[in-house]
Amino acid sequence: MTLLALGINHKTAPVSLRERVSFSPDKLDQALDSLLAQPMVQGGVVLSTCNRTELYLSVEEQDNLQEALIRWLCDYHNLNEEDLRKSLYWHQDNDAVSHLMRVASGLDSLVLGEPQILGQVKKAFADSQKRPYEGQRTGTHVPEIFLCSETRSH
Repeated sequence: MTLLALGINHKTAPVSLRERVSFSPDKLDQALDSLLAQPMVQGGVVLSTCNRTELYLSVEEQDNLQEALIRWLCDYHNLNEEDLRKSLYWHQDNDAVSHLMRVASGLDSLVLGEPQILGQVKKAFADSQKRPYEGQRTGTHVPEIFLCSETRSH
């Protein structure tokens, strides 16, 4: 089992692309269901804000994993793969956890340390927990991440 974080943000993509890749709140459940229907995805969280769209996934390692996930994201949003590929970042295992900690604590925000992102991350993980078996694999480090982020904000 591998933990992945992939996405785009204010550092890697212009607003026009971020808007096209975002998941609106009314479509988020449908998007997560579609993502979880992918055979390699064992669990997942979708974080979509005005400055970033990120997928945190527990996946079975397979050939062409990155290609399959990029294809899903492009198909879902009707995007050209090359446009997305230029702006997409990819973190795996410990690097994915470190990235999430930076995001949740506001260290990766447009405004350094902004407090809203922690609530957005918590909500994204809580939404994923509503699904059967969801969050058990992607949520392993979540309490520590929230504690770290909350400590930073006090």
